[in-house]
Order: sequence, then C-alpha cells, then structure tokens
Amino acid sequence: MFKRLFPRRRSVDAPPVHRFDGLPPRPEESLVVVGDIHGQLKCLDAMIDMLMEKAPSARWVFVGDFVDRGEQSAEVLERLRGLEAARPNTVFIMGNHEEMMLSFLQDPESTGNRWMRHGGLQTMASYGAFRLSEHNAPEALRQARDQLLELLPEGLEAWLNERPGLFQSGNVAVVHAGADPAKPITDQKTQSLRWGHVRFGQVPRQDGLWVVHGHTIVDMPKESNGVISIDTGAYATGRLTAVHITESTTEFLQTRG
Repeated sequence: MFKRLFPRRRSVDAPPVHRFDGLPPRPEESLVVVGDIHGQLKCLDAMIDMLMEKAPSARWVFVGDFVDRGEQSAEVLERLRGLEAARPNTVFIMGNHEEMMLSFLQDPESTGNRWMRHGGLQTMASYGAFRLSEHNAPEALRQARDQLLELLPEGLEAWLNERPGLFQSGNVAVVHAGADPAKPITDQKTQSLRWGHVRFGQVPRQDGLWVVHGHTIVDMPKESNGVISIDTGAYATGRLTAVHITESTTEFLQTRG
C-alpha cells in the first residue's frame, strides 16, 4: 500500500545565488514529518499503518492543513486527536487552513466566505448539511457558525487553538508554510510560519538549520538547499508524503495515489 522514495540531492531548477553551507539534517531523535492531509482519511490511515511498521519509535510531526478540500475533515481531526492520546509525544502544527477555520468560528461574517472559497465548504459538509456556497450573506454565515459549534466534538476548538506554529529538534525545524531566512527560527512572524515568506527557499539560511514544510504542492518531495518540501497534494493526488529523518539518513515515504 505504499512506496518508498529517495530524496533528490538537489533540485534541477536554476541554482540559487547563495549556497547552503550547513550540515545534513540531524535531529536529536528519530523524526517523521507528515505532509498536508486536507481531509483525506484514507491517506492518513495508510500513512499511520506505514509508520507503525517503518518508524514506530520515531517522534511523529504533522505539518498542518488537516482540514478542507478533502471530504473527511471531521473524521481526520478525530483520528488525529485519537492518535495524540495513543502517542502523546506526537506534534500537530497549525496550518493556514486550521487558522481559517478558527477565524470562522470567531468572526463568521468577516472571514467565512474566504474560508468557503478555500475548502471550508468541504469541511462544513463533513459535519452535516449546510446550505452554503462560496458567497453567503452575513446572517447565513452566523447561523452556520452557530450550527457548527453545536456539532463540533467537545474540546476540538480548544485543541485547534493550542496547535504550535513550530517544532525543532537538533538542526531540523518543522513549520507549516515557511520562514523568513533572515530571522532566527524562534523569532518568526505567525504569518510567515502559516502562509509562507517570499524569500523562503530562495535565500538559504545562514544558521545551518533545515526547514521541513508543507503548504506548497510539489510533484515530488524535495530535499534541497536547507529546505525539505513534503506537500504532494494528497487531496487531489492521493499521495500523502512523509519524511523520516535520523542522525544519518533521510528517507521519503508515500502513500499510493
């Protein structure tokens, strides 16, 4: 049910102006980072089965964007919360789609239609039948928010709000979207971590830190110039990717589309 991929040593695209001079990625512990799930429960279950076989003792980190676009966001969130209960050291990063969902719960009139246009309709549908479109009147959005709050499992909103923006182990940092290469990883703006930064991946960091991220879809996972990209568009391709990093190896794992 899965295939193993091997990382590219460097992208074949035009080389960057500056060269990354850091060490290879060396976390303090065996580390698995899983890309954007986007409501694809089948992919998530296949990935968990794979990791239980291939990396059961590693720390698992999920880069965010658990919801939207796919049809099973509600089920994915419950699966992840159950996974956390079974493996308390698992880390779940907040993505920009979780941010949009939380913004809808707090201020549906101002933020609701934007979320609907970017996958919120599918998340809402996973919780029940809502009469919404990509363009809704304020009253319809308020009513839908109130209805959704009644349907959400107890503690889910708080759980989403508690998700971190960053995880670091050794010289490996995990974020959702990107980071400003000119700033220390602990001084990043939330906007950069959840939505990306214009210089991320273009200008190498000078602190030797590797950044693993999702958010931006790539045809194949990439390890290049201090950046490891693992979002392979599971909601559209059926290919959910993870990277397993140890002190001596980096290996990509992927569910089949």
